[in-house]
Amino acid sequence: MQKNYMSLLVIGSVAFDAIETPFGKTDKIIGGAATYICLSASYFTRDIGLVAVVGEDFPQEYIGILEQKGVDIGGLQVKQGEKSFFWSGRYFNDMNSRETLVTELNVLGTFDPVVPSNLDQPDFLMLGNLAPSVQSTVIGRLAKRPKLIVMDTMNFWMDIALDDLKNTLKMVDVLTINDEEARQLSGEYSLVKAARKIRAMGPKYLIIKKGEHGAILFYNDEVFYCPAMLLEEVFDPTGAGDTFAGGFIGYLAKTGDISFDNMKRAIYYGSALASFCVEKFGTENILDIDPKALIERVAKFKALSHVELID
Repeated sequence: MQKNYMSLLVIGSVAFDAIETPFGKTDKIIGGAATYICLSASYFTRDIGLVAVVGEDFPQEYIGILEQKGVDIGGLQVKQGEKSFFWSGRYFNDMNSRETLVTELNVLGTFDPVVPSNLDQPDFLMLGNLAPSVQSTVIGRLAKRPKLIVMDTMNFWMDIALDDLKNTLKMVDVLTINDEEARQLSGEYSLVKAARKIRAMGPKYLIIKKGEHGAILFYNDEVFYCPAMLLEEVFDPTGAGDTFAGGFIGYLAKTGDISFDNMKRAIYYGSALASFCVEKFGTENILDIDPKALIERVAKFKALSHVELID
């Protein structure tokens, strides 16, 4: 009997980036939210479905890499005669702020997400950063509601598609955004107040990413904080948030446990993978992480904030 579900379905961009940081610059390299999410999640599950779109300029070799990582590319549309999404940006010295130099939507501008029948009953759904209307369309095209829906978004959609964004927020369980976006979406500077307002919009759980200052998980009146790894060198923060999201939902898909306590563990794994990502440009450093090195990095994260208290 044909299997009619995937443990994890990922929607997002598969694209090209060109990046400039204080440590160097690249020509066009592979990027896109879904690319980072799939690669990161593949360290926990090889049961991943992908819904995305590329142009005929996207290298078949890299599509093959995704397949080798256990990604079912049946939902990856390849548009002949068209070009893939392209983004170019420059990071400043603090590596937290950046300037967008070029954005070419290309195939992403008319993306209609088609979910193949063998991918339409996922246990877990990761909505990478895309137009909120596209994200909600994917949810509506599934044969059943997943066990957990995680959504990423950004301030761009808050600026131009706030109503669509709020509509999609009602459909998801977990939202991941950074601290600046949380303040914009909620209108509150205090992240505690911001979290309360955002969760009232729909998501039960909220993860606020704070870059070099770690990540915070909110649920009801409970809060969990995971610090960031202190790295000697950060070459490129592009894709770090998506790598975090992929590790987070990949770990949950592996364990099948969506409790608050297990989400804490998932944040450690997502943070560890993101710390590998920023050490080199693009996806280079997350293609083949030694499992032992990943476990050691997770242990270091735990050690950053764990102490036995003595009365």
